[in-house]
Amino acid sequence: MKILLFILFSLAGPAAFAGTRCADAAREVAPRMSEATRRDFESKLAVARASFEESPGDVERAIWLGRRTAYLGRYREAIRIFTQATVKFPDDARLYRHRGHRLLTLRCFDAAAEDFERAARLIRGRPDEVEPDGLPNARNTPTSTLHSNVWYHLGLAHYLKGDFRRALAAYREALKVSKNPDMLVATTHWLYMTLRRLGREREARGALASIGDDLDIIENADYYRLVRLYQGKLKPADLLGEIDKGGDTLGSASLGYGLGNWLLYNGRRAEAERIFRRVTGGDQWSSFGYIAAEAELRRGSAGGSAARRGRPRRPRA
Repeated sequence: MKILLFILFSLAGPAAFAGTRCADAAREVAPRMSEATRRDFESKLAVARASFEESPGDVERAIWLGRRTAYLGRYREAIRIFTQATVKFPDDARLYRHRGHRLLTLRCFDAAAEDFERAARLIRGRPDEVEPDGLPNARNTPTSTLHSNVWYHLGLAHYLKGDFRRALAAYREALKVSKNPDMLVATTHWLYMTLRRLGREREARGALASIGDDLDIIENADYYRLVRLYQGKLKPADLLGEIDKGGDTLGSASLGYGLGNWLLYNGRRAEAERIFRRVTGGDQWSSFGYIAAEAELRRGSAGGSAARRGRPRRPRA
């Protein structure tokens, strides 16, 4: 099977899409997981691979092969799987959505944005659909859709590049299709941060109006806590205490970046940088909080030249 996949990927050619060069040269860090989890993921990947081998022309099977491969940290291989599938199914938005996600993981932000832009064109005028979870939450209830994931991740790609104006446009589209509390909170969190980085404080406050105190959140509790910080219902010290208790976890990376960003656009730049370095000193390499903190540090953390495309305004004394 590996030989077959190698041949298929080779036929796609090194110029199959613009992100090939970036992805091939990118650093790849496998996620930490218990041995039991690894065995479970490997078993599910083997099932997905056998299913694909039975019917390599089935796009659903190709998507799951790519997703299961990525869960084990084999991001470049997953990208090749999605790329090969686009040869037969060039108009399936799901392939660009999932490939774009893994391009974000590998820090290929330009190529990821191109994939999400293409996916956005492909979904226009088409009905939305719930996206099945490969890593189910506690209630085994999917919280996102194809359309919300396309726009949400497109916003993230632009945000990570420091292009906050384009990120804002994408997040506004994401908000239109964020129909449940989890997606509403997640999108509002990134929308608010984007508006603050653009110096549009009044609009940012207005964006929080739809977030009440009694939302039934399944998996985005960390984003909900950050939104409550933005609303003035939690204090920075509250979140810092949660980060301390959480240790090196996904939640700590998410809370850490959000808190660091809050410190940044409120003029507390040295504190923001310390938080960003704390996040990137952990082992959540593939998380969006880690990637965002890393991006801030790379461009000078506290509002370097790339970040100032949005011209964030200094807070009043």
